[in-house]
Amino acid sequence: MLALILIVIGILLRFAPHLPDFSPVAAIAIFSGAYLNKKYSFLIPLCLMVISDMFLGFHNVIPFTWGAFALITVLGFRLKNKKNLGAVFFSSLVGAVLFFIITNFGVWYMGWYPRTLKGLADCYILALPFFRTFTVATLTYSVVFFGIYELVTRKVKGTKLAALLAD
Repeated sequence: MLALILIVIGILLRFAPHLPDFSPVAAIAIFSGAYLNKKYSFLIPLCLMVISDMFLGFHNVIPFTWGAFALITVLGFRLKNKKNLGAVFFSSLVGAVLFFIITNFGVWYMGWYPRTLKGLADCYILALPFFRTFTVATLTYSVVFFGIYELVTRKVKGTKLAALLAD
């Protein structure tokens, strides 16, 4: 049930009005890796991206985008036994950096910029404002998802609702 909740939240937040690149997907990927079993954790960001991209549009950088989210999910695995604010913050920051590096390389490689060193540099430099927004979004959503989950699980522990939060 938690997996479905994350997919629905992710899709709704991608369609809700927001700043460019203020997306919850990386935070959901990290959260999924930390709380769900490996079988489901990779599917969460992939499902929400596939479904939302069907409406928002596909592009030739999708392998890099979706691949980056799969890699970011792995960061969540490292949080399974160490879920504290510092670890969540660090994983979110690393995830944002990985996403920036991978997806902007993809933008350059797929021909959105000249395939020269200057084109690669321009691609990364011009993406810096989006990187800032994406990083703030990933940090913010990570704190929200991890914080709310921990609070809710403490409140419902030992009740019938606890089963909804289990993987």
